[in-house]
Amino acid sequence: MEHRSRIATLVSPPALFLIVLFLLPIGFMALFSFRVGTFGETRNMFTLDHYRDFFANAPLLRLLWRSLLISFWVSIYSVVLAYPIAYYLVFQGGDRKLLLLTIIIVPAWVSYLLRVLAWKVILGSTGILASFIAWIGLDPRESAFLLYSSDAVTVTLVYVWIPFVALPIFAALERIDPHLLEAAADLGCTKFEAFLRVTLPLSLPGVVAGFLFVFIPTVGEYVTPALVGGTEGVMFGNLIQDQFLRGLNWPVGSLMSLAMLAIVLVPLVVFARFFKISDIAGV
Repeated sequence: MEHRSRIATLVSPPALFLIVLFLLPIGFMALFSFRVGTFGETRNMFTLDHYRDFFANAPLLRLLWRSLLISFWVSIYSVVLAYPIAYYLVFQGGDRKLLLLTIIIVPAWVSYLLRVLAWKVILGSTGILASFIAWIGLDPRESAFLLYSSDAVTVTLVYVWIPFVALPIFAALERIDPHLLEAAADLGCTKFEAFLRVTLPLSLPGVVAGFLFVFIPTVGEYVTPALVGGTEGVMFGNLIQDQFLRGLNWPVGSLMSLAMLAIVLVPLVVFARFFKISDIAGV
């Protein structure tokens, strides 16, 4: 009985925090998605018209799909680039690995907005990248990844999220018992075969965690597309922001937010069927 009371005492504050700051706002958004009218003139009437209009709006659904694809590829690129970094730190970093890991994380301490603005300068028409392209004899205007494009959004987001992806992969690699690699070598495996058969499978929870760390927040990203994407790099989050702040259409904005939340939950459910939550969380 005393053990249960201690558990209840420890669990109650975070559970209350989750209910007040997460579940209740989602509940209010769900309620708002059925309301009639915009902000300031919302009446106590409910309708399903918002849902009908949303699922009948083909351009809006295409934008949602494109935003999901951008987030997916940003997550994939971030994992592919962060894995070698984490692998080197764990197996080659030696006593310097924590120092090197700190150096990698240090840029994340700088304001997110400043880092995005820095890439806006780099990708601009007079930036260092355009100057280099012109120097080698190519036309910068033909480079799709320069400023105000979906590729510019992808490049910037990958840069921003690589340190956060490296952390869970680093933690997963750190938990691998070195004796397993020694046993693989004793059984005749080359380093590459040991990586494929031992290291990579055991590090998959960290890879999954890194993927989700990127995919979940970038689906609703609106700051980066607004600064470096332009009209070609608009994402679903930009339209949600417009509904709440410019159009003052809170019911439609709430519906779009709920639709995005439901889609984000899909990979969580899928990965939960193959991995334990404790493994993904690194505990």
